[in-house]
This record gives sequence, structure tokens and C-alpha cells, in this order.
Amino acid sequence: MLGWYCPTWMAKNIIEGAALRLTVNTSSFIFAFLIALSGGLVFSLLSIPVPWLLGPMSAIMIADRFKGLSLSWLRSLRDVALMLIGYSIGLSFTSSSVENIIENLPAMLIMTVILVASAALISKVISRLSGVDYPTVLIGSIPGGLSQMIIFAEEMKGIDVTTVTFLQVSRLLMIVFVVPFIIFGPVFDISHMKNELAGSGPFIFDPFMFFIFSIVCILGVIIGKELRLPTPFLLGPLLGTAIMTYSGYTGPTLPTSVMDASQLMIGGYIGILLKPEKLKKKASTIILALLSGFLLVIGSLVLSFFLSDALNIDIVTSFLSLAPGGMDQMGIIAHEVSADLSIVSGFQIFRLFFIYFVVPPVLRWYFIRRKINRKEDSH
Repeated sequence: MLGWYCPTWMAKNIIEGAALRLTVNTSSFIFAFLIALSGGLVFSLLSIPVPWLLGPMSAIMIADRFKGLSLSWLRSLRDVALMLIGYSIGLSFTSSSVENIIENLPAMLIMTVILVASAALISKVISRLSGVDYPTVLIGSIPGGLSQMIIFAEEMKGIDVTTVTFLQVSRLLMIVFVVPFIIFGPVFDISHMKNELAGSGPFIFDPFMFFIFSIVCILGVIIGKELRLPTPFLLGPLLGTAIMTYSGYTGPTLPTSVMDASQLMIGGYIGILLKPEKLKKKASTIILALLSGFLLVIGSLVLSFFLSDALNIDIVTSFLSLAPGGMDQMGIIAHEVSADLSIVSGFQIFRLFFIYFVVPPVLRWYFIRRKINRKEDSH
């Protein structure tokens, strides 16, 4: 009798515990979602650039600082948002835009190498000023490869993963905040307006094409995961939709409200990522991250003027192509200002693949050589 009772009692406790955790997680997500929604509404009423990205992000970051307040966000929402953004960007890849990207490949390589080299140089200076070891600062400052650089930091011995994570996330947050204000500020003289672009606008429902492109996006994610593509939920649908669009098929545009919702889903997710309380040296690391991000933005801004002249493209498209943020965030901003989405995403994709597949082995080789040279010097 006791043998039967014990497993039953244990199973009952496990089920009750799981139900309690589910209730807590659900309530913390609903609360976080309402806070994010409020932030988006406030920023929208204040006419702040990219309100449905920056508003939820700001509101969540502020609310998450209060003790006793438990907030959580569903990763699946972020994944859905990435699929929507990838699809909308993919619609801009017409045959003429793809030919334009191929012509610009040399410029993409040169600008990417300059940007990564600038990050390495900035990291060297900041490392000396702050006292934080150079490899940690360098990995935390490489632009555009947040998840890959964090994974790489975990694999390398002697790297402070917490500092790398904070540097990458806070740099991304700062860039997402700063870039819209640069775009809409006096530098480019653009009035803030909601534009109808490729991928967003009045929704014309075509059941057949909607079904076809939905299947393409889902298959894109599955294939992207199998091929271990960086950010498969974004790149899979983007590449799949781009191939369909380049082949002459026209996918339905998404309503502006759907694009706003995707911004909210990503904004809430990013807002919860940052956890300053886990840092050992909060003040110095925050200053370090802000300085690194600021210098990278300034460097990108300067390079964008050269790129604009070299390729004969508008300065906004040039700046967003080089801005050291995430491709999804830069794509959202490009939507807002009618920048050339195919060029922006082309440059961002090229840099993403460069950082994922070229930078890690180069860094690994450099750190090994650095360690060997130090051992030789000590002898």
C-alpha cells in the first residue's frame, strides 16, 4: 500500500508544482506584455521614432528594476516577430535589387573589415583605460553577432562571459536607441513619418499566395535550423521569401499594425535581456559599454558618407547598412524611413555571416598566438 502511495504522492506534488510555475510564468508574462504595450502607446503619443520598438523596450527595462516585480517574456513571440520581419524584408529582393547587391559585394567586404577592425582598435583603447582584459572587451564589442559572440566567449578559457553578454546587449540597446534619433535628427534632416514600404502597407488578402509564402517561411526556419544558420527565424523566412520574390512571385504585404506588433514582441524581449545586477563592476562596465557603442556608431556614421558617395545611394540607406546593430532592428528602422531595404539587409546579412563564420576562427587563432607569445616573453 505504501509503495503505491509514495509514487502517487510524488506525482501529485510534481503536477501541482508544474501548474504553479505555469501560473506564475503566465501572470508574469501578461504583466510584462501590458507594460510593453503601455510603453508603445506612450512613445507613439509622444511621436518618438520607432515607438513600438523603443517604447516596450524602455518600459520593460524600467519596470524590471523594481524589486519584487517578476517579469518574463515568451521567446516564441520573438521568434514569430523575427519571421514576420524576415518575410517583409524578403519581399524587397526583386531581380534588380539582387543584381545591385551582387555589384556591391566588394564594398560590403571592405566596409565590414573596416568596421570589425575599428571595433578591435576601440576595444584596445577601452581595455587599457578600464583595466578589463582585452579579449573580453574585444569579444563584447564585435558588432552584429550577439549570440555567436556569447557562445564563443563560453568556449574560450579566461573570458568573462557575464561582461561579454552585458557589453553586447547594452551596445545593441544603445544603438537601437541612438540610431533612430540620428536618422530623424538634424544630420539627415528627415521628418518622422509612417511610410508604406515593401513588406508593409494595406493588407490585400490572397489566400493562395498567403498559404504558399507561409509554407516557404516555415520551411525556411526548418532548413535554417538544419543548416545551423545564424538567427534561423529571421534568415530562413528572409532568404526563402527573397528567392520567391526574385523568381517573380509576389507575396501579400503585411498590415502596418502587424509590423508594429512585431516591433513590440522584439522590444519586450530585448528589454528583459539586460540584467545589470549580475555585473561585478556595474559603473565601469556600463560606461565601457556606452563608450564602445558610441564610438562604433560614430565610426559607422563617418564611413556611411564615403559609402554613399562610392555607391551613389542615399545617406540614410548607407548609414543603416553600416550601423552596428542587429539586422532586425535596422530593418525596422529602414521600414520607417523608406530606406532601400534590399541594400540595408544585404550589407547586414553579409556582415552577419562574416562575423559568424570568419571572425571566430580568426579570434581563436589570435588568442592562441597571444598566449604563446606571452609564455615566450615570460621565459
